Amino acid sequence: MTDPSRPLRLAELVASLSLATDLGLGQPQEHVLRQTVLAVRLAEAAGLSEADRAAAYYVSLLAWVGCVADSPEMARWFGDDLRIRADSYDIDKTGLPMMAFLLGHLAEGASPLRRISVTGRFLAGGVRDTMDSFLTHCRTAADIAERLDLPATVRGALPQAFERWDGRGVPGGLRGEAIIRVMRVVHIADDAEVHARVGGVDAAVRMLRSRSGTEFDPELVELCIRGDGAMLDGLDQVDAWQQVIDGCAALDRPIPAAELTDVLAVFADYSDAKATWFLGHSRAVADLADAAAREYGLSAEQAVTVRRAALVCRLGTIGVSTGIWNKPGPLTASERERVRMVPYLTERVLARSPHLAALAGPASMVYERMDGSGYPRGLTGSMLPPAARILAAAQMFRALGEQRPHRPAMAPDERARVLRAEVTAGRLDGDAVAAVLAAAQGRRPRKRAQIAGLTARELDVLALLVRGRSTREIAHALGISPRTAGSHVEHIYTKIGVHSRGSAAVFAMRHGLLPDEDQAEKIG
Repeated sequence: MTDPSRPLRLAELVASLSLATDLGLGQPQEHVLRQTVLAVRLAEAAGLSEADRAAAYYVSLLAWVGCVADSPEMARWFGDDLRIRADSYDIDKTGLPMMAFLLGHLAEGASPLRRISVTGRFLAGGVRDTMDSFLTHCRTAADIAERLDLPATVRGALPQAFERWDGRGVPGGLRGEAIIRVMRVVHIADDAEVHARVGGVDAAVRMLRSRSGTEFDPELVELCIRGDGAMLDGLDQVDAWQQVIDGCAALDRPIPAAELTDVLAVFADYSDAKATWFLGHSRAVADLADAAAREYGLSAEQAVTVRRAALVCRLGTIGVSTGIWNKPGPLTASERERVRMVPYLTERVLARSPHLAALAGPASMVYERMDGSGYPRGLTGSMLPPAARILAAAQMFRALGEQRPHRPAMAPDERARVLRAEVTAGRLDGDAVAAVLAAAQGRRPRKRAQIAGLTARELDVLALLVRGRSTREIAHALGISPRTAGSHVEHIYTKIGVHSRGSAAVFAMRHGLLPDEDQAEKIG
């Protein structure tokens, strides 16, 4: 266990973020941590310098963090974004095997007629969407590394997450030693950990041999499998959390208390990228809950804790398929049960770090209710601290003001009526609701930042674009022609230096470009 008396360090935060990445990859908890242990072993065996070993450590922890940002596109074609990522470890991801894999996962569970229709549309435009998703992934990972102030050696490697030794990867088609050696190490460690855990060391060795010289650097493969895979033996038995936390003094640094809220905003944006409906949600709840905590009478220090808990209270959404979040009709019993696991998953991500565990309590109680009807534990009012009561009210107020696939957004007055009815029914705390409504009434509309030379009209287009609206839908909402809307989209991409909706969404959240609720209603 990490010593709670030690100051919070960067390694601890990035390791915690990797636990959320496990959810997005459809992998068991600590997959990325075990992968990192293996990556460091392999880097040492390969004689990498201390600086490169340190880079391998952080590249491994962050290489797949971008998987959340392309979830809406993955769900659009494949339904369950978690399953397709988990299943992708079984194949050498290129050429005909990759195409067969993608086509086999299209519209799973749909009727034969719908699958034929979706296949036709996928061949016409979905393949390009899939390639763009790789770019979104890489861009998001590099963005997070930059926001965490990691060095250029880490940021420079992350865009090569999907390159291959044989040159058949993306986005640059880099070949052989043109791929940074640190990333070549991580490529092997990622797949090898999964195969060793699922099928044993022998299965991992067979997989590495079969992909040597195609997906993986053959020299590094030989190092990894020498001695019949001794490097892989016992990987599932190590205390991966502790090894990772203690394993990178070279790039580790303390996180000042004043910096923690900004770092947790990275966590918030990461979880909100899971679905277009959630973009900016966690930051908005944090703003409202912070103000409500002060209205409630909590101290400034307690209000900061409420804000921080709000920023991380939806990390567990990453562990639910975006296909479920996008479903317009009623959820099945199993889908509802998965959704009810969100607070538990959030708690599991935060609980390993003693410094973040203090936020796990209120963050995991956001869907509990005073009368015991909430989830996941059915706690009652006497068990819910003020922070949890405020978070529950703030989260509900904000969520009701956002459009969802199964319902439209509600106006502020209507939301206030709903929250007061929840108090009457005994589900929400009356003082907490009063504080949230007072805070919401007193908030002034936030002025969107002027950045990258974006015009007011382009900001409106950006707000619709990142929500997944098509060019035609953007044109209709803004009363402009599709051609004009398309030109605006092209100019936006050029100005902010991205090429996909997901990357634009990450940029918009990071820079506060998403409109407040009342502004969103005016935009459409």
